[in-house]
Amino acid sequence: MEFQRVFERVFAFEIAVASVVFALVLLGVVLAIFLSRKRSGDTRRRDSNKPLEIGYAVLLAGVAGVIVYVTASAHQEVQHGTTGYSVAEQRGATKVDVTAFQWCWEFQYPDTGRSVTGTCRDKNSGLPTLVVPTGQPVELRLRSSDVVHALWIPDKAIKMDVYPHHTNTLTVEFDEEGRWLGRCAEFCGPYHPSMHFWVRAVSPQEFQQFQQQGTVA
Repeated sequence: MEFQRVFERVFAFEIAVASVVFALVLLGVVLAIFLSRKRSGDTRRRDSNKPLEIGYAVLLAGVAGVIVYVTASAHQEVQHGTTGYSVAEQRGATKVDVTAFQWCWEFQYPDTGRSVTGTCRDKNSGLPTLVVPTGQPVELRLRSSDVVHALWIPDKAIKMDVYPHHTNTLTVEFDEEGRWLGRCAEFCGPYHPSMHFWVRAVSPQEFQQFQQQGTVA
């Protein structure tokens, strides 16, 4: 899955950078403690080292700039691919309009007019199911009808905020059939903990059946 692959790559990079920075800061603290110990009778004044402090600040700013650049580039890659066009435009993605509301979800398929929603209170029977085909890009167009929410599928490392009066677009692809639990990851009121949904990835043939009949095997 493109989204998960990019996320894992960026996360690994940021962990590596954080580890290096931590090691350097730890080394600096240890050296500072060691070098600051005064010998008996040593009354010399120790002034601050301005070039060292400025260099340290510039280094930190550079590291932060690199992290921002890598993260922004990864976001651009997920949204627009490497050619400047969205994955959906390149391959004809299945479009799903996702509407978050207090406290559930609605999934609309504009190509067929089909709509799926639920109560989001009973994990066994009341949750709405986002049905998607395997091996094909799916363009999720995310919008909220009230407050800020966040679509989150933990098992697939998919997460994006959902805003009122604004549409966020996320293109994903599921490589295997299965069912995964989705959640709202932004506190949105008293029933936020139960604002779940199912994602079910089926074969293209089963997805065609769902589009036509509203059911899958």
